[in-house]
Amino acid sequence: MTPRLNRYAAATALALLLCTNARAQQAASAAATGKSTTHQLKPTPATVAWGFYDAAARPVLRIKSGDKVEVQTLITSSPTRLEGAGLPASQVEQSLRDIHQSVTNKGPGGHILTGPIYVEGAEPGDVLEVRIRKVELAIPYAYNAFGPTSGFLPEDFGYAKMRIIPLDKKRMVAHFAPGIEVPLRPFFGSMGVAPPLAAGRVNSAPPGIHAGNLDNKELVAGTTLFIPVHVAGALFEVGDGHAGQGNGEVDITALETSLTGTLEFIVRKDMHLTWPRAETPTAYITMGIDEDLTKATKIALREMLDFLMKEKGLSHDDAYMLASVAADMEITQLVDGTKGVHSMIPKKIFTGKASGKKK
Repeated sequence: MTPRLNRYAAATALALLLCTNARAQQAASAAATGKSTTHQLKPTPATVAWGFYDAAARPVLRIKSGDKVEVQTLITSSPTRLEGAGLPASQVEQSLRDIHQSVTNKGPGGHILTGPIYVEGAEPGDVLEVRIRKVELAIPYAYNAFGPTSGFLPEDFGYAKMRIIPLDKKRMVAHFAPGIEVPLRPFFGSMGVAPPLAAGRVNSAPPGIHAGNLDNKELVAGTTLFIPVHVAGALFEVGDGHAGQGNGEVDITALETSLTGTLEFIVRKDMHLTWPRAETPTAYITMGIDEDLTKATKIALREMLDFLMKEKGLSHDDAYMLASVAADMEITQLVDGTKGVHSMIPKKIFTGKASGKKK
C-alpha cells in the first residue's frame, strides 16, 4: 500500500470511529435529556409478523436510537378458539379478526408479533437496550390452555382444554376460580430481534440468541432488556402478552392476553453480548437457553460469572463463590422447545467498588 493510501485508510478509519462515537453520544444524550420522538404502533394485517423472526422481514416502522414506541400486541389465539371457550363474540378484538382473515404470510410459529421495528444505527455486534417504560392490560380477560402434545406433562394430559379467565384491572388480579385470585404482573412474553441472516426465518416459539419468546416474568415495567444485534436495524418484534405467569410456564401458556406498552430503544455501541441480559430496579439478570436444561443452566451461570468479572471487578474464583452464595438460578420456562434459565443477583449486595485480582 502506498503512503497516500495509508494516510487515506487511516483518515477513513478515524472518520468512521468519530462517526460511531458521535452516534453513540447522540443516542445517550437523547435518552438522558428526553429529546426523543414517541411513535405509535398498533397491530394490523400490515404491521405484524405472524410466527417468525427473520432478517429478511420488511420493517413496519423506522425509529432513531432514543425514541419511544407506544405499542399494542394481540392475544395469541384465534377468534374461533376464544369463542369456543365461552368468550362472547363481542369481546373479540376487531384487529384480531382482521389479522386472522387477511394475513397469509405466517408460521412456523403461532405468535402474532407487532413489528419489525428498524432502529437506525443498530449494527451487528451492537446491543439493543430496550427500556420497558409501561405495560398495561388492553382487554379484561386472559386465557390459559394446554394440548395433548404440549406442556411439560403431555403424558398426563393427553387432551386439550382452554379456560377464559377474567382480569380485574382495578385490583390487578385474575379471577382464576371462586376463592382463587392471581396477582397480575403484565409483561411481553416475546421481545426479540432478527436472528443472523444465515438462520433464515426462525420459529417464534423457541427463544435464542435473538431473545424472542423468553417468557421471563421479570421483564415487567421498570426493567431493561439487553439483546445482541445480528442485522442492520435490529428488526425488533414484540408480542405474546402475559398478564401473569409462574416460572416454568408448565402447561405452555400463561395468563395470555393483549397488552399495550411503552418501550424505549437505545443502540449500545459500548456493549457486546452473546446472550440476552436484563436489569430490574433491584437485580441483575443473565440468561441461558438450550434444549438441555443442564446446558441452559450452565450458560446462565457462566453469563453471570462474566457479568461479575467485567462489571464488578471480581476474579473468576470470587465470581463463582458469590454466585453460589447470592445468585438465584431460576427456571424461566420449560415448554418452548428450548429451555430457559435465568440467574438473578440482587443489586443491594454491592455496597461499594469490589476489589480482587482477576484470573
